[in-house]
Amino acid sequence: MTNQQRNNSSGEAVPDGLWTKCSQCGSMLYQPEMEEALYVCRSCGHHRRLSARERIAITADAGSFKESDSAMRTSDPLGFPGYDEKLKQSEARSGIPEAIVWGECTIDSIPTVLAIMDFGFMGGSMGAVVGEKFVRAAEHAIARGVPLIAFTCSGGARMQEGIVSLLQMAKTSAAVAQLDRAGLPFVTVATDPLTAGVFASFASLGDIAIAEQNALVGFTGPRVIEAAFKIKLPPGSHTAEFQRDHGMVDIVVSRRELRSVLVRLLRLLAPPRQEEIAQ
Repeated sequence: MTNQQRNNSSGEAVPDGLWTKCSQCGSMLYQPEMEEALYVCRSCGHHRRLSARERIAITADAGSFKESDSAMRTSDPLGFPGYDEKLKQSEARSGIPEAIVWGECTIDSIPTVLAIMDFGFMGGSMGAVVGEKFVRAAEHAIARGVPLIAFTCSGGARMQEGIVSLLQMAKTSAAVAQLDRAGLPFVTVATDPLTAGVFASFASLGDIAIAEQNALVGFTGPRVIEAAFKIKLPPGSHTAEFQRDHGMVDIVVSRRELRSVLVRLLRLLAPPRQEEIAQ
């Protein structure tokens, strides 16, 4: 028997990795069923965080995603001590060279640009490359005359890039303004967690702001606020549902329904294609 196997009650070898525990409720979950449920716990509805690649796989039409700027990496603008090593470690863990992936795809045959952040790369923090790649995604959407959908998750601006990272807030917000002037839809999807500089810039500027069910969404984390101001926040103050009830999010959606919601929005908002006009 290998290390990848264990005995079940009948003494037969069972491969490891078939069962996983929900980090929220502790339920034991069958891995193939979890994959079918898009990593949403069937017991409590907890949404496991997804990588950018996993997000693309469940959103774009199969085989349609064409990534751009896949090799773009930061130049370490401040020469921050230890930053190069952190970048290498994050790339090794996440399999991507930065905290955002972008490209063009189709969603239910509708041409769309996707920009997907990945919390697995340095907590989804935004530095110069994240800002630049988002801007390029917006510019490509404008050039192609198609909608832009951004899946956002982040711990905020990347401290290793100092003021350079903070400048991305203005840069990405300006790109959203260009989309607006071009009359193109911009849809944001807040996923767990979304905070700080990304939340305060392009992630909160969507024409339609969606949040995944139970996602943590807010500018500053609740523990930081309570410690700094010596106050007690209301229960659930940083949940997607709280943000919806107080006007910061338009709709909260379960991941299992998210693609169908995006398709309906694209059908309503996307500019008509030439073949549709010809008909």
